[in-house]
Order: sequence, then structure tokens, then C-alpha cells
Amino acid sequence: MFFKSKKKEKEAEKKKLLYRENIKVGCAADTQENVIRQVGQMLVDTGYVDQPYVEAMLEREKSFSTFMGNELALPHGVEAAKKEIKASGIAVMVFPEGTQWGNETVKIVIGIAGVGEEHLQILSVIADKMLAPDAVEELVKGDADTVYRLLSGEE
Repeated sequence: MFFKSKKKEKEAEKKKLLYRENIKVGCAADTQENVIRQVGQMLVDTGYVDQPYVEAMLEREKSFSTFMGNELALPHGVEAAKKEIKASGIAVMVFPEGTQWGNETVKIVIGIAGVGEEHLQILSVIADKMLAPDAVEELVKGDADTVYRLLSGEE
């Protein structure tokens, strides 16, 4: 009986992939490092990851750019930081005027934390949704509710 209640408790704690408080629109351009720190801190603040994951996101960027094309960057931690992930989730920052990402300009930055292999599924779903330039434009021009609706699939 004790284990069943713990299991139910764990299921009740299951987080959604995206919460409205993890969406910031109208962001001003900043350094790539600061943007990664901000989007990473959003993941920390909502309980998806522990603090060391933010440094792992910066480490990933040094070895491999998370720029995906189409004005989109998807920063995430290195493989060694998987232990810092408590739940799969994303955080979104929208830069209407763009912000520098290496030699590129991005307008949408989506920080990702994925438990196990879920990060690959999350990357795939986001990449699929963001393939069309009009999808990026809709996010850039939209408010937090628009971003939430488009990326979560909820109303």
C-alpha cells in the first residue's frame, strides 16, 4: 500500500512540458551566454533541472552550436549533465529584433531539458513545428498565450 501511494504521488507531480511562466516575449538582445543563462535559470526556477545544468548548457554551446536555422536556437545540456534533469521541460525567449547566436541572428531561443532520450523527441517536435518560416513569425509577433498555444498544443 505504501508504494502505491508514493507512485500516485509521483504521477501527480508529473510536470507539463511548458508552463506560461517559462515564456518571455519581447526580449531585448543580449549576449549568447546571458541568454543561455536566463533560459537555463527559467528551467531551474520551475523545477525541471538543478542549477549545474545551466553550466552544462554553456558547455554544449562551446562544443556544438545549438543554432537550428530559421532564426531558432535550442540550447540544452551536455550528455554528462543528464543527472541534473528532474523532469522534461522547455523555456522560451522571444527576441523580436533578434539576438546574436555565434555568427547568426536568432529570434526564438528554446531551452530544453529532457529526461532520458526524451530530449530527442522534444527537439524533433520543436524542429517540426518551427520548420515553416511563418511559424517563427507567428511566435515572434505573438504574446505569451500564442507561444504557449503553438508550442504546447493546448489552448
